[in-house]
Amino acid sequence: MTPSPSAPGSPLASRLGMTERVFAGPRARKLLATVEDGLERVEAHLAGELRMTDALADTTSRYLYQAGGKRIRPMLALLTAQLGDGVTQDVVEAASALEMTHLGSLYHDDVMDGADVRRGVPSAHAVWGNNIAILTGDLLFSRASQIMARFGERAIKLQADTFERLVLGQMHETVGPQEGEDPVAFYLQVLADKTGSLIATSARAGVVFGHGPLEFEEPMALFGEKAGVAFQLLDDVIDLSADPGETGKVPGTDLRAGVPTMPYLLLGQRSDETSVALYERIDAGVARIAEGADSGILDDDLALLRDHEATAETLRLAHEWSHAATAALDPLPAGPVREALARFARAVADRSS
Repeated sequence: MTPSPSAPGSPLASRLGMTERVFAGPRARKLLATVEDGLERVEAHLAGELRMTDALADTTSRYLYQAGGKRIRPMLALLTAQLGDGVTQDVVEAASALEMTHLGSLYHDDVMDGADVRRGVPSAHAVWGNNIAILTGDLLFSRASQIMARFGERAIKLQADTFERLVLGQMHETVGPQEGEDPVAFYLQVLADKTGSLIATSARAGVVFGHGPLEFEEPMALFGEKAGVAFQLLDDVIDLSADPGETGKVPGTDLRAGVPTMPYLLLGQRSDETSVALYERIDAGVARIAEGADSGILDDDLALLRDHEATAETLRLAHEWSHAATAALDPLPAGPVREALARFARAVADRSS
């Protein structure tokens, strides 16, 4: 029996948990109404595009979509579209394709990470097995490409280039840094490719498909990539949260699966006795889990890592990338769009506060 997650459709406020900070002030309230309306159109378009004639594919393709989600990528595209013609049908369709690409990547990520829970429901591979989960991700990637193909060669290239970076980011994360590579710098590049690239394309897409000024495309891409890295660094902090309701996953899911995160990497650079001992215990625990031990053996050590200076340093690093994202907005004209984007960059680095 497959679970029946609640249908999406909650307002932006509940999705992001930071709307009051992103859309603050009278001018931004009007902007919020525009973005909310655009998100409703994206939801409707997604619901239609995710329908499959095959019964199994129809069920699996809509599974994580129906589990909810923040819809950050469509929101950014709708927001930056205000620099041009606004929320046109082209923008809605492109935003849907990018969210579908993100959804497809989640199916693959959960298989590779061995995650049991996603968005508060059992992960797709836990319900249908690895093969069906992988194939469902492939279906979503192909459907997203079909949507982009309607807009011609430039849109296809934008989608293909972004997808290439997503795959390379996942590949590099899987094999890890090579001899002589700095693990922290390597990991930041993984985040830029695996997470930042799609957020960058989403921010850029609003300008491209909303026919905004050409000179805003690169700043929006840079903004999105920097904000995306900040977002993922905060996810590394939140991954250690003692409250599964905050993450939709078991605390420390990534580390238990042997996937390095920034707090762990920064811990490994420390030479004090306490840090070295904790790092070694986490390594040993991950190895035992890989051999079949209960993942709960790491509970105490991950709680110690959550309160360690390495995690506080990760938080500071997230703020640095957030500030860099804000600096990328300098070429934009003053106004509610630039203000909202700046607040967004700050908010993605403060979700745990």
